[in-house]
Amino acid sequence: MKLARLSMLLVLPVLLISACGGSDDDSFDDRVGLADPKVRFVHAVPAGPDVTLYRGSTPQADATNVGYKFASHYFDVSTNADTWSVQTTGSPPTTLSSLVLDAQRGNKYTVVALPGVDVVDSLLIVDPYDKGLTSDHARVRVLNAAVNAQNVDIYLTAPTVDLATVGPNFAALQFKAAQPASGSDSQEFDGGSYQLRITTAGTKTVIFSAPVTLDNNADWLVLSIPTGGLGAIVANQIKVLVAKSDDSTQTTLEIVSQ
Repeated sequence: MKLARLSMLLVLPVLLISACGGSDDDSFDDRVGLADPKVRFVHAVPAGPDVTLYRGSTPQADATNVGYKFASHYFDVSTNADTWSVQTTGSPPTTLSSLVLDAQRGNKYTVVALPGVDVVDSLLIVDPYDKGLTSDHARVRVLNAAVNAQNVDIYLTAPTVDLATVGPNFAALQFKAAQPASGSDSQEFDGGSYQLRITTAGTKTVIFSAPVTLDNNADWLVLSIPTGGLGAIVANQIKVLVAKSDDSTQTTLEIVSQ
């Protein structure tokens, strides 16, 4: 898809460049696959410790000594494979979790610190960012980071839609699973007002519901997380953390059920 877009560059008018996005996280080179690989870090562990993201033995300045609800902006990295780790901020630091990230040009990567059972775990999401040159659609990916709600369906509908009449936008989401899956592109939605609802998988039993507004060109990672901190395992008591890469002033938004 991106190769086809590159061939179009010979005939596209210059005005198309101004149609792409509204931030450094949604630039022309991102959309055509020419950008350096980019990484961001999301701390989604309620009541978790302050942490630093490391690439190999090097702490990352964009994600140093950060706490719950922190989400960095995307930052450029070099194109090679390394072990990335989430470490405490003490001296010496303690490694809480680690993963291998093989950074490739044109892709974006999100490293998420998420709550396990009495531990801080981590997850990597690979985003090829295959967005149309002139598209102003919002992009949404969901991640079940709630160890206490291990199989859920997620609905993003018009506010008045009866759940009994529709299927989920993201179905049977297991703990530590993302949809669309890592390596696939985010799902696109029109900008507008929506009701975000989460049910136990295969049922219409709502365990979370709140209104949300998706702006044009929004780029959201929606995480279901426990309402409590580490070890707070009360079944299906969840809230939502939204990591918003399109917003330069507020990169996360915590939402409680209404």
